[in-house]
Amino acid sequence: MTIEKRGDAHLITHAMAKDTLSKIRDERTEQVGFRKGLVKLGRICGYEIIDGAMDTEYVSIDTPLTETTGERVKGLDDVVIINVLRAATPFVEGLLKAFPRAKQGVISAGRDEEAGMDEAGEFPITIDYVKLPEITEKDTVIVADPMLATGSTMCAVLEEVLGEQPNPENLFVLSAVSAPDGLLNVHEKFPEADLLTVSIDDHLNDDGFIVPGLGDAGDRAFRTT
Repeated sequence: MTIEKRGDAHLITHAMAKDTLSKIRDERTEQVGFRKGLVKLGRICGYEIIDGAMDTEYVSIDTPLTETTGERVKGLDDVVIINVLRAATPFVEGLLKAFPRAKQGVISAGRDEEAGMDEAGEFPITIDYVKLPEITEKDTVIVADPMLATGSTMCAVLEEVLGEQPNPENLFVLSAVSAPDGLLNVHEKFPEADLLTVSIDDHLNDDGFIVPGLGDAGDRAFRTT
C-alpha cells in the first residue's frame, strides 16, 4: 500500500502521484496541463483511498463459462466529496472518476489576504456559499482542497461540514501539498480527521504561502493571473 504515516498526516507515495505533482509544480506548466494534472492527481488519490481505507467483500459471479467468486469494494455508494471552491474543482473531477456515484457538496471559502496572518498564524476566513448533501454515520467523507497552508480555510470548512451532522465513518482531508503548520493546526482542532497529502512541503513564507508549493492553484487552473 502506498499510503505512509508521517507524523500527524498520511502521505500518498504512489509513483504516479509524485510524478504528476512534480509536473504541476513546474512554473512552465500552463493552464491546460496544470488543470489536467490536478484531475489526474485527484483520480490517483481516489484510488489510493479505496485501496487503503475501504473494505471488499466476496461475491458470486457468473462468467460466460462458469460460476466463480470475485471481490467488490464495499461502500462506494456511501461516499461524500466536498469541493472547496474554487481550486478544488479539477481535483474533485479526478476524485469522481474513482467515486462516480459519490454525493457532492460545495463550500466557497477564502482567506482574507489583505488582513494577513494573526499572531497564531491564521487568516480570517469568509464562507460565501454552502451546499451539502445529507451525511450519515456510514459515509466516507472526503474534503478536497489542493493546498493546505495555514489550515485556516480547512478548519472553517470542517466546521461547516460537521455542524449538526452525525460523525461519518471516515473523514478524510485530502490535499496535493501541505505545510507542516497547517497539518498541525487541523489535527489539533479536528483529531477525528485523517489528513492525506501527496507532499508535506518545507514551510510557509511570511505571506502564508506554501514553499516550495505550486503557486496559487486556483489562478493557475482557471488562468486568472
